[in-house]
Amino acid sequence: MRRRTSRLPVRRAQRGIVLVFALITLVIMLIGAVAISRSMNSSQLGIGNIGFKRDLSNQSERAIQAAMSAVRAGGALADLHARNSNLPAANYSAVLLPSNPQGIPLALLGSDTVFSTVGNAANDVVLSDLGIKIRYVVDRLSTNTGNCSPSTCTMLNDMVYGGPATELISAQNNSAAPNNPNPSAVTPQAVFRVTVRVTGPRNTLSFYQSNFTAN
Repeated sequence: MRRRTSRLPVRRAQRGIVLVFALITLVIMLIGAVAISRSMNSSQLGIGNIGFKRDLSNQSERAIQAAMSAVRAGGALADLHARNSNLPAANYSAVLLPSNPQGIPLALLGSDTVFSTVGNAANDVVLSDLGIKIRYVVDRLSTNTGNCSPSTCTMLNDMVYGGPATELISAQNNSAAPNNPNPSAVTPQAVFRVTVRVTGPRNTLSFYQSNFTAN
């Protein structure tokens, strides 16, 4: 008779190389997930800061409009003689204010005590619901108080054409001059500068400047 023998499976030693590769893959995936998460957070933070800056830029228009309205009809600086002297009650200086190398008046960089020498904190625009505070100063681009002249002030010297196309009418040909051949000459105008400091949420701080004339 033939004897039947059964073959038992031979057990091989398990080395676990697949597990090592699986762990390495898992670590790489975790690192990638962390990197993506940090990138998304940085992007959201950057977008948020840009949004704050843009909003502060829009809010600064409030102060610029207030400054321009002050020198227009009905404003505190509407009268020419009023603009020849400093008027802290209207945040106005008849001479160019000391500034840092970036052109920002030092009065807006210092404390409230420093600012009080050239302006009035009561003129600040405070938007408490938005967490925004707007402060501004207006200074005339002049080296001296008193009446403006081209030697002491930065003057707007517009040039226009009148009459024949070859006739140039400039502010130098003042219509008040005797025997002036160009009665429609443009009158020189002093230039004013308004600087705005806007403090927003998350200690966001922005500065804006604009130049304008009284007319």
